[in-house]
Amino acid sequence: MIERLDERARVVAVVDDDDAVRDAIRFLLEMASYTVRAYDSPLPMLENGWRTLDCLVVDQHMPGITGIEVLVRLRGEGASLPVVLITGSISPDLERRATELGAQVMVKPLVEDDLLAFVREATR
Repeated sequence: MIERLDERARVVAVVDDDDAVRDAIRFLLEMASYTVRAYDSPLPMLENGWRTLDCLVVDQHMPGITGIEVLVRLRGEGASLPVVLITGSISPDLERRATELGAQVMVKPLVEDDLLAFVREATR
């Protein structure tokens, strides 16, 4: 169930190189009244926009840089924003590393209600 926000629109970035996944997540979040910045690569988000984000949804497996590498870079720059790392396959090492970096891990295909609950809680 999509619950609309009553307060100012929160800004969520979605970073995934898969157009269909990125568009589906963007649509879901926009229907819940979030402002969404969608990227097919993390580099533009890392260079320009993370400081104005309320939450980040990032894919683990992308060309050139992984979601964990994005997290390491963000945390190294002092970013404390909530992050959900999405992946098609998970390992104990990936889950442990994501947790160490303060991220939630969700496995594709995503459960929409779980993603919305995470983003809702993260942006309160």
